[in-house]
Amino acid sequence: MALQPCKNYIAGHWCEGQAVIANHSPSDVEDIVGHYHQASAEQTFEAIAAAREAQPLWAATGLEQRQQVLMAIGNELMARKDELGELLSREEGKPLAEGIGEVNRSAQFFHYYAAEVLRQMGETAASVRPGIEIEVQREPVGVVGIITPWNFPMATAAWKIAPALAFGNAVVFKPANLVPASAWALSEIISRQALPPGTFNLVMGTGGVVGESLIQSPDIDALTFTGSLATGRRVAVATAGNLVRCQLEMGSKNALVVLDDADLEIAVECALNGAFFGTGQKCTASSRLIVCDGIHDRFVDALIARMRQLKVGHALEQGVQIGPVAEARQLEQNLQYLQLAAEEGATLVEGGELLALEPAGHYMRPALFINSHNGMRINREEVFGPIACVIRVSDYEQALAVLNDTEYGLTAGIITQSLRHASDFKRRARTGCVMVNLPTAGTDYHVPFGGRKNSSFGPREQGQYARDFYTVVKTTYVRP
Repeated sequence: MALQPCKNYIAGHWCEGQAVIANHSPSDVEDIVGHYHQASAEQTFEAIAAAREAQPLWAATGLEQRQQVLMAIGNELMARKDELGELLSREEGKPLAEGIGEVNRSAQFFHYYAAEVLRQMGETAASVRPGIEIEVQREPVGVVGIITPWNFPMATAAWKIAPALAFGNAVVFKPANLVPASAWALSEIISRQALPPGTFNLVMGTGGVVGESLIQSPDIDALTFTGSLATGRRVAVATAGNLVRCQLEMGSKNALVVLDDADLEIAVECALNGAFFGTGQKCTASSRLIVCDGIHDRFVDALIARMRQLKVGHALEQGVQIGPVAEARQLEQNLQYLQLAAEEGATLVEGGELLALEPAGHYMRPALFINSHNGMRINREEVFGPIACVIRVSDYEQALAVLNDTEYGLTAGIITQSLRHASDFKRRARTGCVMVNLPTAGTDYHVPFGGRKNSSFGPREQGQYARDFYTVVKTTYVRP
């Protein structure tokens, strides 16, 4: 007997939507993960109104109770990481170990911000006027709209929801419609906590209906979005019209620089991890491999050898390192970029072919191009697939210039044994995150995350820096 469709969660109640969609696994297109109700614009507005009513109640809740709520969410995620990790991998396509790791990371976000609840302290200042005391405190921003992408369906939601709740805000959460199962599972856990009804709301649906309703609403106080640059620009315009606080994490075109003195094994493993793991569907993926002349040929040969060892297959199959592309539309886009790169003059030296596996899914072998340059569209635009291009350079200065020659600025990596070059790279790479002898993909949960240029807009996410978005500062003057 089929399970009942999963509902939206609004004002403390599970609600049917205006339609129901099926969620198909990219590892097996015949595998239906579940059915999910689609919220209407009217229901989105109801969720916003419920959040506005509940937010003062939640903000007035004692710190220990708020801390216990977040700890309970993290504890359940940790206890169920194998079960929920399998669900996540089944719907998104990342290998099971990565799915379990994402659920574990989501738990860590809730545990971290549970501790932050108890670390909220104000400041005092001496006035320039005698006999006056000054206090500086932070208060919740209010109602926060949250829009998350499909590539990290639970972790991205967690790193936004956890700080929003920790600092006393109410939430209206719209997950990516491609991967509702993990978001719904997280929401179901949150729904069982001691929150005033309306503090947390889940509205599943399309960007054109639910997303548009959120970004156009004057009744939210802040909106945090992770997704494409094009959509992020639309969000910025819409929220600016209502003077709604906005935080955007958008596109990237990250590069890994490999200098002549690099440890070859480290360079290859970092390139392999950064470019292809997660099927290249990470905003931190290194799709540009900038390699110096002296090591170029050895690096390419060694990387090809390692790529041929990668096992591509069903996300839940043991030993699989590269899962399917998340959906048919994304796979088609990847194939178009392969064709474009060849037309631009790049040379495909490994992979790129479709794989006809059983059961049928959206499979391709990771692709590597050489003889590319930074002016090619394949090296200018975010591909979001398992495709990397090697750009050959003469020395460190040229490598740095190529690295920075992009409209994006999220992460950058360098592989070198030179302390001088590593130190200089940390200063001059125009990105929000810098990796030295590490893959460009992979960040910690307790420190700030974000980029520069067209990669990010607004305050940083994660760590204590998140409070700059989820709180407002109040300065109080007192004459005793």
